[in-house]
Amino acid sequence: MDLIENKQYSFKRKKIFFILSIFFSLNIFSQEKNIEIISAGSFDKNELIYPDGNILKESNDKKVHLTHDNMDIFSKKSIFFQKRNSFIATGMVNVKQGDSINLFCDSLNYDGITKKFSSYGSVKFINDDMELNSNVLFFNRNNNEVYFNDNGEIIDSLSTIESKKGKYFINQKKYEFEENVVITNPDYQIRSNMMDYFLESEKAFFYKYSTIVTNEYNIFCNDGFYDTKNKIGIFKKEAKISSDKRIIFGDSIFFDENKQFASASNNIKIIDKKENLIINGDYAEVFEKLDSALITKNPMAINITKNDSLFIKADTLYSIGNEDNRKVIGYFNVRFFNGSMSGKSDKIEIDKSLGITTLSRKKLSNRQIQILSENEINKLNPVIWDGNSQISGDEIILKEDLNKNIIDSLKISNNSFIVEIDTIGNGKNYNQMKGIKLYGKIIDNSIDRIKIDKNAELIYYMYDDNNELIGIDKAISSSILISFKEDEINDIIFLNQPEGTLYPEDKLEENEKILFGFIDRFKERILTKDKL
Repeated sequence: MDLIENKQYSFKRKKIFFILSIFFSLNIFSQEKNIEIISAGSFDKNELIYPDGNILKESNDKKVHLTHDNMDIFSKKSIFFQKRNSFIATGMVNVKQGDSINLFCDSLNYDGITKKFSSYGSVKFINDDMELNSNVLFFNRNNNEVYFNDNGEIIDSLSTIESKKGKYFINQKKYEFEENVVITNPDYQIRSNMMDYFLESEKAFFYKYSTIVTNEYNIFCNDGFYDTKNKIGIFKKEAKISSDKRIIFGDSIFFDENKQFASASNNIKIIDKKENLIINGDYAEVFEKLDSALITKNPMAINITKNDSLFIKADTLYSIGNEDNRKVIGYFNVRFFNGSMSGKSDKIEIDKSLGITTLSRKKLSNRQIQILSENEINKLNPVIWDGNSQISGDEIILKEDLNKNIIDSLKISNNSFIVEIDTIGNGKNYNQMKGIKLYGKIIDNSIDRIKIDKNAELIYYMYDDNNELIGIDKAISSSILISFKEDEINDIIFLNQPEGTLYPEDKLEENEKILFGFIDRFKERILTKDKL
């Protein structure tokens, strides 16, 4: 009996000594910021399963409570490894650090030496107004960094963020996301493959393919920045902004949604979805509220028609007005190309609603009107080339059939002049027709026939069936009707009492072989759209 009592006394003494040794050791290590046990319902050991581990369990009125360097950990059970200064906590784990960090999970592994832990199972991390959810979450206390590698969800006051991988820098309130990033907000949705996001400023920085989708527009880029609060952004690397009205492409695009303004730089393209219009260039400004755009630095407009497109280049291009009153205006050094036709002018204006394209020169000053000859004025006038023909006038109007979406006619209201290269002869002579007004019919992007009205004059080289020159026909008439075939004059009809004489070539002086105002501008002709 005494032996049994002695054994019980010895066991109690060892148990008391064991418990006291734990608290004594913890008191020593606590001075070195080691893990401390604040409370537990019971203490136990199992060297077979947890070598050097202390098993701490909750009771009905007491949770396991550990603390380390101002961080408190509560759980149902913890395996504390004193020598390694680490523990494993399981069952309704709750981590608190000050008033700003609150974490919940099913289990947690903490290393007090490295000050890092990993948490598992329905992890919820709360920092101020932000909540992060993941199945596995890692926390580095040295730099206050939280990260996950297998899907996470962040919820703040207005937005939800999902990502395959993510890091959260607590001090900076900054996220770094990778793979399948999605931000959902009542006003927008952002998708990205690599993005940084600052919670306080609500600014996002993109490093790989990213999209922003709203009710009004869609944005695409591979690099850029977006202020989600102020709705301002800069988008780069194959950037694109798309709305119901137009699509804007550019190497770099600045966008301010509140001002409904965008500017694009380098390799820009603006597509007007409803007007069959494309504008290219190296700098553009788009004013959505005014439904207008300004394009400088190598601008080119492409007015898409059924048979072929009208390509236009100018020093500056404008696209102004809403879809019911859209106009494209080009200023200075205007050139255009359309099928077999090309032309030049100081200004071009396309009225999309009326289907009218107007080519005009700069307004002449009073002094210019007084001193410039008709030849000099014709050098300044807008001009069109079609095959071997040159047509000029004070103003040239091209008319589009809106139902068929093709250019079908042209008109000159004053000082019309036609020059055709005499291809049968030596190519150095020119057939010429002039008058006040001109009306032309265009079929398949080529001039089919022309009527010259009022004070019509003509010089024409006549040949027989053997292509031998008969003479030079000089005539005047109230009107002249000209038909074309294969880009050359095929037939001429004089209307209303014509007067004319056929002269042998050697009977005319050189100056008599040209009409007053004649000018050869064929060297300026644009043969392909690449030469614009």
